[in-house]
Amino acid sequence: SKKEVSTVSKNTQTLYQHGTLALLVPGLLAGTQTIGELMHHGDTGIGTLTGLDGELIMRAGQVYQVNADGHVRIVGPEEQVPFANVHYQDDRAVGKITDQNFAGIKATILQAMGTSNVFYAVRLVGEFDQVQTRAVRGTQQPPFGTLAETAKAQSVFNATDIAGTLSGYYSPAIYGGATSPGFHLHFLDDEPTFGGHVLDAKVRRATLYLQEFTDLQLHLPTGNEQFRQEQFNTDEVLRDINQAEN
Repeated sequence: SKKEVSTVSKNTQTLYQHGTLALLVPGLLAGTQTIGELMHHGDTGIGTLTGLDGELIMRAGQVYQVNADGHVRIVGPEEQVPFANVHYQDDRAVGKITDQNFAGIKATILQAMGTSNVFYAVRLVGEFDQVQTRAVRGTQQPPFGTLAETAKAQSVFNATDIAGTLSGYYSPAIYGGATSPGFHLHFLDDEPTFGGHVLDAKVRRATLYLQEFTDLQLHLPTGNEQFRQEQFNTDEVLRDINQAEN
């Protein structure tokens, strides 16, 4: 008998996001989507686990957590996220970045994008003179603290002369609150044994890959009663996101 092969079309034009940055601000940190479900929407991305526990890096369909002790582990499909972004990787190399500090890296990426009004996936792969990351020490059990309170319990890590990938997203500032405005970048080395949310970096030589999105799919945790009842303060949301994410 003739065997039929089923091919699922992967939408590479859509950036999928579960949750909003805004819901983290008052401490809505309960996991509301499993990693298994999240990975039905992409194979690459970033996020955090229940309780803001550590930093997630998703690459080639594998999900890694960098926790507040600096350990890197593979995350299981049953674990949950309050917030994450994923997409199907289909980026293209747009050039090299050499000998640039973090401000220079971001300026070069913006120049390569040619616009600040579109969502992009960013991947910078190569050798770094220095990378500084952080990972938040969250809790898997409620009651959860606010974003500002939880973000204070973070560990900062420094690495020098390291090969790896800086990856994440650029979100236009006008969508701040729903997203993290500007760049939201995580790092994972080639081993992988080092990573986290990027606070600072100096690249020696790396290839920049970009992927432009025409669509943002925002998936809300409508089954979470605390989310349904929360009264969000827009000014507070943007202030605390900027403090916690930069």
